[in-house]
Parts: sequence; C-alpha cells; structure tokens
Amino acid sequence: MSMLITGSIALDTVKTQLEEHADLLGGSASYGAIAGSFFTDVHLVGIVGEDFPQRYLDLYRKHRVNLDGLQVVPGKTFRWHGEYEWDMNERRTLSVALNVFEHFEPQLPASYRRLPYVFLANIAPQLQLHVLAQMERAKFIVADTMDLWIETAREPLLELLRQVDCLVLNESEARQFTKETSLIKAGRKILQWGPRYAVVKKGEHGCLLFGADFFFSAPAYPLEDIHDPTGAGDCFAGALTGYLASRDRVDHDTLRKAVIYGSAVASFNVEAFSLGRLQTLTRQDIEHRYQLFKLMSHFEIG
Repeated sequence: MSMLITGSIALDTVKTQLEEHADLLGGSASYGAIAGSFFTDVHLVGIVGEDFPQRYLDLYRKHRVNLDGLQVVPGKTFRWHGEYEWDMNERRTLSVALNVFEHFEPQLPASYRRLPYVFLANIAPQLQLHVLAQMERAKFIVADTMDLWIETAREPLLELLRQVDCLVLNESEARQFTKETSLIKAGRKILQWGPRYAVVKKGEHGCLLFGADFFFSAPAYPLEDIHDPTGAGDCFAGALTGYLASRDRVDHDTLRKAVIYGSAVASFNVEAFSLGRLQTLTRQDIEHRYQLFKLMSHFEIG
C-alpha cells in the first residue's frame, strides 16, 4: 500500500556550535517522505519556487517519491535559518522567509485521492483539513502539529483530531495542548478529543504510544554523536506511517513495531546534516538497528 504526505518543503540553513551549512533540503514533507520511502511508495504534495535545486528533485525520485502533487511556481522556496545550542534540544529560529509557501493551497491529483495511508506533516491545521476534504477513502491518517498551531489555531486543530486516526506531537506540545503536566494524563486527554491513537515524542528519551486500551513506552536509540536533530520527528512519523502502509494492517503489534522502526530511522537522520545520512541508508541498516532496539529493551525475570 502507498502513502500520501503533505507538509512544508524548505531550503534550510542550520548552525550548530561546531558547524554551519546552507541551502540544505528541509521541511517536514521532505523528511517524512524520504523516511517513509524505505517502506512503501510515497506520493508528495507540496510547493517550491523556481530556485529549488534540481538535485533535490532527483533525490526525491531516487527514493521513488511521486512528485505529481508538487507545485513549482514563480518565486522563491520557503527558507528557514536556525541555530542549535550545545544542548541540541534547544533551538532558536534566526529567520524565516515563507516565500511561495505563504500562499500554499494543497491540491491533490486524482491519483492521490484514494491513497490508503496519509501523513499530514506539520503545516497549519486548516491546510491539513483541506487535504482531508479531498481524500476519498483513507484507511489510516497520521497528523503532526506544533506549538504555533496549538496557540493560534486551536479550534481547527481540534476539528482535525476528530478526523484523524493518530496525532503525533512532542512532550512540551502535549503539555501545552492539554494543560496537563503528566504525559500520561495528556495522552489520555488527546484520545478523548477524537483520534484512536496518540504518540508523544520525548526526543532522546524515547516516546509514548497511547490507545483506548493500549499503552506502549519505547526507548530512544543511544547515540554518541548527534550532528543535526532537524527533521528527526518528521522522519519518525514518516517511517511509522510508511511501515503501517507496508503491512497494510493497524493493530497493537504492528503499531509497536511501527514506533520502533520510526525511532530507528529518526536515529539515523540525526547522524548528519539534513538528509545526508538517509541518502546512504539501506533497509538492511534499518533492520539491524531494529534488532538492536529489541536487544536493548528485552529483559527476563527468573
């Protein structure tokens, strides 16, 4: 089964305390699409300007990402410039230029409208709802969000939750959204608002998966070197959706595995700037790290 993804496509300038790189491929849709492509065929909906480099279009195609839903319009591509502190959980946005993304209105080709698995990567909930209005029979819909939409578009976000199967957000966003300090209470409250499942990402401390009668706590893969955390959450959700599409089944066992596969791909992503590490990644590498996850979390009493 194939998956649809929509979100932002950007040219990033990323600075850490050791390095800085400009004109990197970025955006939630880029990370999610490449991550999902290790498991299934991906159909991308997004917008870029005339300045978008050909090498990045080639990269999408190399990963079997269908670009029929990509709008290339006059103007400049969305640009983001950010800096990470020594603690890479702390990031500052130095500048943002929305450019052509400011007037993005996702339009789905006819061939996209019956795709069974959907990842609505981080864009305004109004745009995510616009995409869903064009879908005809999606089987499982995953949506991501961020603090900006929780603060400025709460009502559309709540409407979105009534139409999706799984919400993905990080721990600070979960607390902000629900006004709960406990992540357990936060996860349960999100389920009351509509989705069947909720995933709370905790960065280097793993993630929590909630269902009505289901709970799963997953570890993070311990890394010695982190070069660029940008897009790790998008890789997680893209790989999670892609794995579910590859199995064409959503049950508790498959969801647990999807969370671990998502965590594995995200752990590779942070090992290089932008999508550099994912360009050399193989499915065999992912399977090996998946097995390491199993070994790390296995224990036996007696």
